[in-house]
Amino acid sequence: MVNLDHATPDVTRDRTGLRRDVGLIGLMWASVGSIIGSGWLYGAEKAVVLAGPAAIISWLIGTVAIVLLALVHAELGGMFPVAGGTARYPHYAFGGLAGMSFGWFSWLQAATVAPIEVEAMIGYAGHWDWAKGFQNANGTLTVSGFIVAVVLMAVFVLVNFLGVRILAHTNSAATWWKIAVPLATIFIIAVSNFHPNNFTAHGFAPFGAKGVLSAISSSGIIFALLGFEQAIQLAGESRDPKRDLPRATLGSVAIGATIYVLLQVVFIGALPLSSFAHGWDKLDFPGISGPWAGLATLVGLGWLGVVLYIDAVISPGGTGLIYTTATSRVSYGLSKNGYAPKGFTLTDGRGVPWFGLVVSFVTGVICFLPFPSWQQLVGFITSASVLMYAGAPLAYGVFSDRLPHHERPYRLPAGKVISPLSFVVANLIIYWAGWDTLWRLGVAIILGYVLLGSYALYATAKRRPDAPRMDWKAAQWLPGYLAGLGLISWQGGFGGQGHIPLWWDILVVAAFSVVIYYWAKATASRPEEIERSIDEVVVTDAPAH
Repeated sequence: MVNLDHATPDVTRDRTGLRRDVGLIGLMWASVGSIIGSGWLYGAEKAVVLAGPAAIISWLIGTVAIVLLALVHAELGGMFPVAGGTARYPHYAFGGLAGMSFGWFSWLQAATVAPIEVEAMIGYAGHWDWAKGFQNANGTLTVSGFIVAVVLMAVFVLVNFLGVRILAHTNSAATWWKIAVPLATIFIIAVSNFHPNNFTAHGFAPFGAKGVLSAISSSGIIFALLGFEQAIQLAGESRDPKRDLPRATLGSVAIGATIYVLLQVVFIGALPLSSFAHGWDKLDFPGISGPWAGLATLVGLGWLGVVLYIDAVISPGGTGLIYTTATSRVSYGLSKNGYAPKGFTLTDGRGVPWFGLVVSFVTGVICFLPFPSWQQLVGFITSASVLMYAGAPLAYGVFSDRLPHHERPYRLPAGKVISPLSFVVANLIIYWAGWDTLWRLGVAIILGYVLLGSYALYATAKRRPDAPRMDWKAAQWLPGYLAGLGLISWQGGFGGQGHIPLWWDILVVAAFSVVIYYWAKATASRPEEIERSIDEVVVTDAPAH
């Protein structure tokens, strides 16, 4: 059960209407429930096709990258326990323009995950005859599939409307299942079908370093490991955020990464040799459209296959549920910072930001119209996610210099080294997603500037008190960062022109990242401006006494 206390009314609701009802287990399960989603159903198969057995190395590299980012977020989450935290840290450090930008990256990532999880649910359901007509051959939804997708999104929103306590209980039950099924799958398949020779049949790394690196972004590895920030997004509803946020953040990464690495090892070892006789990139077997369920059936574990097809509804469903929550909380944070209309801060009698939920539903429905199936969206969402996360190391660097005496319930060891390193790693992950993904992300970024920028101009013209200060000077590095990363991707070897050779491109991205990191630190807001920004938001989010 979720660890929720029945606190007295004067401390369970903050001045903006959010209820502080969620304990450590509720926060951790929010993150674990996001990490263990459709990624475990598809990630191992997609990764081995790109990297061969060396996909294990891809998962380990991805884990290190996510741990670095999670460590930075753990300190920031303890320092600033506010709703929609990832959308606010850059705002504190660099003012309005950077805050608006990273807030949009955060919302874009959160709003598009739930539709992807619905796509995954429908994709696995194609195993049954009654669901075969839900998708076209290219993975897009048919009319009947679209109707089913809209109904599933409506269910996510409905559960959220029941309030944070019901949400936490529902997510807790789903998460216990989501952890138990992968662990049981690992044990049962490993005991009954495991062939060590599979790891060397075509060479351990048949596609070399490029295959290993490509798999990190393109196969769903980073996408699968993302989600630790959900505890931070719910900080405004945590009973004891300064104590619980760091524990929930790091604990969820440890649980998720362990499960995913074991899944990759067992998937490779359990495959019949005939399934990859023509090479890992030609991997094929009956039921591969639902990789784990198909594999279980193939090796004579039909009953487990049935369980996995059921899990293909529950696991993505739980993740979609919590990301629907996150979307409304991120839009809440954007509105609190003055980047979006105040309607996003409206809450109902249960403390639920209802307008943000309605918008998240509409966004999900729109996503079903032009977007293809799960695997074709992973690179896009990975890039949007990591671009969102990249703001945290930059903000950390600023706070370590300008707010050295601010209370830190969790203090990151060697933070002055880990922070720039995590920024480098974030940019490498974005680069490895490939140019074909990044130019589309660029279009989405421009759309965000049009939407949020238009509202900011409107609020300023009307002289509204919540109109954001753009702080162009503090964010002068931002255009160079976005354009420079795009230019490197265009000229690089991951879907680009190929003018920057492998390994040299990594050096270029690393050097570029270090320059941006210290440029951002040098031009960030002054300490008094940071304190004022924090006071403007944190005071209104503090529990009422």
